[in-house]
Amino acid sequence: MEEKYRILNRDAIKYIAVAAMLLNHISTVFMKPGTVLGELFLDIGYFTAITMCYFLVEGSQHTRSKKKYAERLAVFAAVSEIPYCLAFTEEGVIEFYGMNMIFTLLLCFFILLAEERIQSIFLRNMIIAGLIFLSCFSDWAVLAPVFTLLFSWAKGSEEKLKKAFLTAGIVFGLMNLAGGSGRFPATVNILYALASVAGIFFSGIVIICLYNGKRTERGKNFSKWFFYWFYPAHLLLLGLIRIL
Repeated sequence: MEEKYRILNRDAIKYIAVAAMLLNHISTVFMKPGTVLGELFLDIGYFTAITMCYFLVEGSQHTRSKKKYAERLAVFAAVSEIPYCLAFTEEGVIEFYGMNMIFTLLLCFFILLAEERIQSIFLRNMIIAGLIFLSCFSDWAVLAPVFTLLFSWAKGSEEKLKKAFLTAGIVFGLMNLAGGSGRFPATVNILYALASVAGIFFSGIVIICLYNGKRTERGKNFSKWFFYWFYPAHLLLLGLIRIL
C-alpha cells in the first residue's frame, strides 16, 4: 500500500477501537441477542480485541520498561474487575463474570515475555500453554492469546501479517459458526458467522493499509492514559445504568 494512504496513527486507530468496544458492550448489556441492531453492534465491536492484541505486540517491542508495562496492565486489570462484573452480571447487582480483557492482555504480555526470554523450547511451550489455559477464565478466552502469538510470529513481515489476520478471522468465524449451531437456522447461522469476522478483517485492512506506524503528535500522554481509564470507566457507567 502506498504511503499516501497510510493516514491513521496508532492513537487514531485506538480511538476507533474504543468506540467499537462501546457499541459491543452496549449490545451485550442492553440489547436482545439475535436482533439485527444488536448483532450489528456486536460485530462492529469485534474490531477491538484483535486490534488491542496487535498493539500489545507492537507496544511490547517498543516499551522502555517491560516491567512498568506489565505493572500498568496488572493495576488496570485489578481496577477494571468490579466494573466488568457489574456491567455484565445478568441477574442481581453483581456476581463474578470472569476476568476482564485487560487481565487477558496481561496474560498475553506474559506469553510474549516467555517467547522472548525462555530458551528451553519445552519449558517455554509449557508456560505458554499454561497462560492460554488461564485465559479460559477471562474475556476473549484462548482467542486473544492465539491472536497475540500470530502477531508475534508475523512481526516485521506484511505478508505474514496478512496471513495472521486471515487465520484469526477463519478461527473466529468457525467458533461463531459452532456457537450459533442450534441458535439460528443453518443459513442464518452461516451469515451470522460471516458477519462476525467483519470486525477482524476490517482491523486487518486498517492496520495493514492505513496505519502509518506513528503516534499522535499532540496529547500523547492524554491518549495513553485515556485508553487505560476508559475501559473501567465505561464499564462502571454501563453497570450503574443496568442496575438503575
